[in-house]
Amino acid sequence: MAISERVLRYLESRKNLTGGACGLLGLVLTFTGAAGPYWPVVVFGLYGAGALIAPPERPAPPDFPGPSAQLDAVRADLERLGGYLADVGLPPPVAERLSALTELLGALLAPGWAAEALAADPEGVHAVSRTVRQDVPEAVDAFVRTRWWHRMAPGQEPPERHLERQLALLHGEAERLAADLRETEARRQESHTRYLEDRGGLSG
Repeated sequence: MAISERVLRYLESRKNLTGGACGLLGLVLTFTGAAGPYWPVVVFGLYGAGALIAPPERPAPPDFPGPSAQLDAVRADLERLGGYLADVGLPPPVAERLSALTELLGALLAPGWAAEALAADPEGVHAVSRTVRQDVPEAVDAFVRTRWWHRMAPGQEPPERHLERQLALLHGEAERLAADLRETEARRQESHTRYLEDRGGLSG
């Protein structure tokens, strides 16, 4: 850090501002005659005392992205995931189940009241992010790799059955999350109804 920058930071610091205020008090005492011939000692002493008692500088906390910004990133990743899935070539039953899952995720992430409710639930944001960025890509990639080996050595359980079960489980998680968000909104509505009823009873 350059010397000029350090000087500027100190001039703007709480220690300098507090010390300056106390030093001004010393000047006032000097002009009123209370400091006597030792006024330089009084002024600099008050400045030093003020600088010592000033609260330390508090570094600004890191500016992490908020829930809304996180949802924007997950929404963009869901679009990227859709492009990847379009190139995989899944069997029709699996493709239908996967489409139902991505549509539900898209509805949860779509800008509007649903996304606002999701943004207020950090665990829900984490669950959707994990599904989009980890669970679905890993499930589909494992299917693609296992499908190749299955074609080389048939006779084992078809890999699409595992993928169907995995997608069913992920869809169930997404449905439970949607139900929880809906329940939260319902409780909020009920709370507002009770508030209005209580307010009406008090005013009556």
